[in-house]
Amino acid sequence: MLRGKSSAIKLDFLMTLKGAVTLALDPGRADATPDIEDGMIKLKATQLAIDYVKTLPEVVEIVQERYLAPPPDLTALAQLPSESLGRCFAEYIQKTGFDPNYYRSLPITDDTSYVLTRLRQTHDIWHLVTGLGSSVNGELGLQAFCLAQIRIPLPILLIAGGLLRTLFTAPDELGNLLENIAIGYRMGAKAKPLLAQKWEDNWDKPLSTWRKELDIIVVDQYIP
Repeated sequence: MLRGKSSAIKLDFLMTLKGAVTLALDPGRADATPDIEDGMIKLKATQLAIDYVKTLPEVVEIVQERYLAPPPDLTALAQLPSESLGRCFAEYIQKTGFDPNYYRSLPITDDTSYVLTRLRQTHDIWHLVTGLGSSVNGELGLQAFCLAQIRIPLPILLIAGGLLRTLFTAPDELGNLLENIAIGYRMGAKAKPLLAQKWEDNWDKPLSTWRKELDIIVVDQYIP
C-alpha cells in the first residue's frame, strides 16, 4: 500500500517537473501548464485552496451544480452588440489567434477536478474581463489574480518560474513583470469571485457592466 502511494507521488512529481521544465524553456508552451497542475492535484495545498473557495457562498453554489458551458460559438458571438462580453470575447480570440476550446479537461469526479476544469474553460474570459493581456507578463499578472482569488498552488510555481527566468534572461523587464504581478494580485483581492460567474449565460451583458458588478478596475500601474 505504501509502495503504491509512493509511486503515485513520484509520478505526480515527475509530471509537475516535466511541465515546469517545458515552460521554463519556452513560456509560450501553454500545453505545459496542465502537466504542472495535474501533477499538483493531490497536494494538500490544492485541497486547502478548494476548501477555501467552498467557503464563498457564490462559489460553492456553482461547484455543487457542476456548471460547465458548451464550446462558444464565435460566429454567433461576433453578431452580438459591440460592447457585449460575447462580442468582445470573439474579437479577443480573433486578435490573439487562441483556440477557446484548447484546454485539457479532467473527468469530473470531485470538487477539485470540477474547479480546475472550470478554470481552464474560462481562462481566456478571465484575461478579457481583467484586462490582463496574453503576453508573458500579462499571463503572470492573471496568475497573481488567480492566487488572490482561489489560492491554488499553480500560480505560485508559475510566478516564481517567471521571475527567475526574467531575472536571468531579461532583467530589464523585471520591473514591468513585478508591476503586472502586483496589479493582478491587488485586483484579485478586491474583486468578487470570478469562479462564481456563469459568463456563458450572459454573453450579451456589456463587458463594462460585468467589470462594474465584479468590482474590477482595469489599470496599467499598481495602485495600493
